[in-house]
Order: sequence, then C-alpha cells, then structure tokens
Amino acid sequence: VVTTHRLARLGFCTAMAARTITKQELAQHNKSGDAWLAIHGDVYDISKFAAMHPGGEMIILEHAGTEASDIFWSYHSFEVLQKQERLIVGRLEGAGDREENRILGASDISTVPYAEPSFWMGWKSTYYTEAHKKFRAEVRKFLDRFRDEAERGEATGAAPSKEIYDAMGEEGFLAARIGPGEHLKLVPRLPGGVKPEEFDYFHEGIVHEEIARLATPGFIDGMGAGMVIGLPPVLQFGPGWMKKTVAAEVLQGKKRICLAISEPAAGSDVANMLTRAEESPDGEHYIVNGAKKWITGGHAADYFVTAVRTGGKGAGGVSMMLIERSEGLETKSIQTSYSKSAGTAYVTFENVKVPKKNIIGFENGGFLCIMYNFNHERFVIAV
Repeated sequence: VVTTHRLARLGFCTAMAARTITKQELAQHNKSGDAWLAIHGDVYDISKFAAMHPGGEMIILEHAGTEASDIFWSYHSFEVLQKQERLIVGRLEGAGDREENRILGASDISTVPYAEPSFWMGWKSTYYTEAHKKFRAEVRKFLDRFRDEAERGEATGAAPSKEIYDAMGEEGFLAARIGPGEHLKLVPRLPGGVKPEEFDYFHEGIVHEEIARLATPGFIDGMGAGMVIGLPPVLQFGPGWMKKTVAAEVLQGKKRICLAISEPAAGSDVANMLTRAEESPDGEHYIVNGAKKWITGGHAADYFVTAVRTGGKGAGGVSMMLIERSEGLETKSIQTSYSKSAGTAYVTFENVKVPKKNIIGFENGGFLCIMYNFNHERFVIAV
C-alpha cells in the first residue's frame, strides 16, 4: 500500500512538474491568497500553506513570486521539501529536467566529499566490488522506510514495531548483521540478492554503517543490537537443536534475543558475577537466581543468553546458558543516557527453571564463550 501510494504521488508530481512556468508568470503570484515561489526549479503554490507556515506567514510571503532556493536552504532540509511535493504546480523555465537535476535524498549515494567510503567516491578498492555497491544501495533503501518511525521512537522512547522486525526478518537484514556463516541459510533472502556463500565481512560492515545513518542510537539498538551480541554464542557454541530452532526464530524476526552478562555489582567484571545456577533435585534442570543490569534489548526479549555461576569463584566457575522468558524471570525498562527505545532492561531471576540442555558450550566453560564473543562485538563497535 505504501509503495503504491508513493508511486502514485511521484506520478502526480511528475505530471505537475511537466508544466513550464516562466519567470514573468511566477512573478504575478506574489501576494496573500495567490502566492507561488520556486525552489530548485520546482514552482510551489503556497497560497493556502502560507497561513500554516511554522515560521509565520509574512516571512514566506516576502519571497512570493521569486526563485527562493537560497533562502529556503538557509532554514530547511531536503526532507521538509519532500513533504510539500503536493504543492508543485510546474517547473520554472530554464531549470532543466527535474529528474536529471533532482536533489539527492537520504537513500541516495552522496556526492559530498568524504560522505561515503572512498570506493563509492570513485577510488579503487581491493576489497569492494560492484556487488557491494548494489548491496549498500538496497540496504540503504530498505532502512529509509523506517526513518520516520526511528526519529519518532528516539524522541518518545517507543520501541521498534513488530512490523519492523517482520520486515528485517523477511529481508534477511538481521542475519546480515551477524556476518558470514551457515545461519544465512535460515532466512529466505539477503539484501541485494546476495547469495549466502558470497556474503563476506565487508557486506556485514556495510549493514552496520548503513543502520548507523539513521542517527537514532537508542532506536537503532532497539532494532537488534541485543541480537548482534546475543545470538553469536548460540551459533558458535550452542547445541544443534538450539541453532535450528532459536536461531531461525530470531533471524526471521519472530523472536528476540539479548545478551545478559553485566550485573549491578559486577558490571563488566565477567569473572566476578553473582547470578547463580544450581542443579535441581531432579538433576535435569538448573535453578537460576540473581539479577542483570544494562541489558540492551532485554525489555522485549524472548531469550536471554545468560552468564551464570555454576562453579566456584573466578572465570572457571562461569557457564553460559539460554534462558527463555518464563515464570520467575522479569524485566524492567531502565533509563540510560540515550533513548528508552533501546529497551535497556534490569532483569531479575527468581527460581527460574532452566533445562540442562540449554547450556551453551559446556558447564563452567562460559568464560571462553564470552571472550570469543567479544571479537565480533568489537568488530561491530569499530565499524
């Protein structure tokens, strides 16, 4: 529906812009109730809009009947102009073809120096190919669909919608954020039509670069940062059933996952965490008690890849396990230095029953999983 609406609007604007308007005709529409102005070659009928102009009617009517590009760009961005395309009544004589002279939007590759990686500015590269160019264009176009929601969510604290997660799953966007591997075959497609066996770390780097362009850090983290650091332990060290079911659900956008390591008392001091898992009387489960804090994406998570103490003090007594949201597990949204749309949570475990098969790696071997996982985390942060 959205695509049809946009195409219809584009067709309408193209038809209106096909009419040529001379400077003399433009100059005649220069008063309240009959006001036109030209911006970047397009002529806008602002007769009714002027009274609703956020900056006041007089300041916009002062430029009625003129080519007002310079003053417009002094105050506004391209996105503001995009929202008023319905006001276009024609194209100013001598302005040239609208498509050839169009303003680059947020989803276009910029021509501004240093705005894009050097390969996209015409330089040669040993690492990037034309396939990477196509991939970046598709990813940028995909993410641009959510720009408005991201900006609203960053301001209001609203988390990314189910529709966003469904779309990221269908597009293969979530899988692309984890890098190359067999997990890419768990999704129907990858952006740009890249085949799983052709996908490399430069593709993944592009995905991280592009999502950062939304410039809404809290909302971006709500779009799967918890998955980016929480799913790799499952893929690298989890048992087969876990990779087949949990990983597929998460990568297809049906379920959400997070990494639960930091604690109120331990912070990132991984070796000294206090959350404990003890064997149940039946010998088939662990009973987990404790708390985790600053867990990105935890508030909406279905799965928690959790570091717990199953042995003695220090790194040698730590295990990693997958804990499903269940009785005794509660999450509370906490305010941090950025938007609450990230879903950062305080997580409590009170006698949470976890099957022993949910161990990731092996008992008391969790510290190795955590250290291994840091490699990908740091790669993502660096990008």
